Amino acid sequence: MSKTAILEFDGNKYEFPVIVGSENEAAIDIDKLRALTGAITLDPGYKNSGSCKSEITFLDGEEGILRYRGYAIEDLAEKAGFLEVSYLVIFGELPTQEQLVQFENDIRKYTLVNEEMKNIIDGFPKTAHPMGVLSSLTSALTAFNPKVVNVENEKEMYEAVCKTMGKFLVIATWTYRKMMGFPLNYYDNTKGYVENFLHLMFELPTGPYKVNPVVVDALDKLFILHADHEQNCSTSTVRIVGSSHAGLFASISAGVSALWGPLHGGANQAVLEMLEAIQKDGGDAEKYLAKAKDKDDPFRLMGFGHRVYKNFDPRAKIIKKAADEVLNTLGVDDPILDIAKKLEASALVDDYFVSRKLYPNVDFYSGIIYRALGIPTEMFTVMFAIGRLPGWIAQWKEMRINKEPIGRPRQIYTGYPLRDFKPMNQR
Repeated sequence: MSKTAILEFDGNKYEFPVIVGSENEAAIDIDKLRALTGAITLDPGYKNSGSCKSEITFLDGEEGILRYRGYAIEDLAEKAGFLEVSYLVIFGELPTQEQLVQFENDIRKYTLVNEEMKNIIDGFPKTAHPMGVLSSLTSALTAFNPKVVNVENEKEMYEAVCKTMGKFLVIATWTYRKMMGFPLNYYDNTKGYVENFLHLMFELPTGPYKVNPVVVDALDKLFILHADHEQNCSTSTVRIVGSSHAGLFASISAGVSALWGPLHGGANQAVLEMLEAIQKDGGDAEKYLAKAKDKDDPFRLMGFGHRVYKNFDPRAKIIKKAADEVLNTLGVDDPILDIAKKLEASALVDDYFVSRKLYPNVDFYSGIIYRALGIPTEMFTVMFAIGRLPGWIAQWKEMRINKEPIGRPRQIYTGYPLRDFKPMNQR
């Protein structure tokens, strides 16, 4: 028996269907609300509004659950690689060995970026934020790949996916090379995807770059953990831009811009900036823990707790182990990371933080790993974007295949009512 919800408004009763998802999530379908009642809902931030039906990611913040296409994030991070998970997220099923090899080989076909793209990146000053450069370069890919993707054609869609995965990694690392004043590197088709990231970032003409397998494993996990996260700000942006039938590169460029904000992808950068501020003030972690507990103190402990996860961030449990392994393997001696370790150790046992479930989140640990690898804080959000790319592609693809209507939220107007126009001499 199907469920319904009754709304009483203006003396009339209206019945609306209730949709139940595969994990028993309930949603009141108000598609006909305005047509029937003349009223709309007001939901700032859309925290209570579902914008779509999706088969990609399930997230339960109260229980600390994250799954891609039904697979637990814990299993995927432990047993799969980033390209394997990317294939799953985009195409719906885990690839066979043959499909995975083919996918990686097909991505390699598209890793060369048009040389004229260098003219665009040369136009930016060294001081330009890498995310601004990345958004511009991603948008510019549209000019070099003008063909409109037919989402109904599996071959065209598959090629577009491989092209995006190949070129985005290269231009993302170019933003770092530009900032550092280094010559731009090219993808090495003899290396894997994550190994290529390290090669593209750090190898210099003066000598080879030796890849550490512990670092590769940690980055592989980080990219997997960031691959998708339901209808967050940047993902919703990709879908709403794509709903106008804007192309894949243009939609992802919009997603990059949304991710740039400090309340979204910039959170791990904010963690490191907080740690640096603590160090400049003497490095007393306990002092800042006390400030965080003082309701009258404006200081906020970055990297603890999560807007969605009310219990714990399942990604943080996974990446904590990787962070410990990276720090132990590299033997990094860094006072900033020492402060981070003290904050983590104290917060995990302090009643104030434990009772409020303010545990270190994925941004806290990812920031620590990036710092240990020598990645500048301005590049942290670019790292997030590399990991999130398959999720953006999958969401764009799903939205187009489902033929979702163009996004067009309503509003409640609170400005002046009709006013008489005043001639200039009466103003």
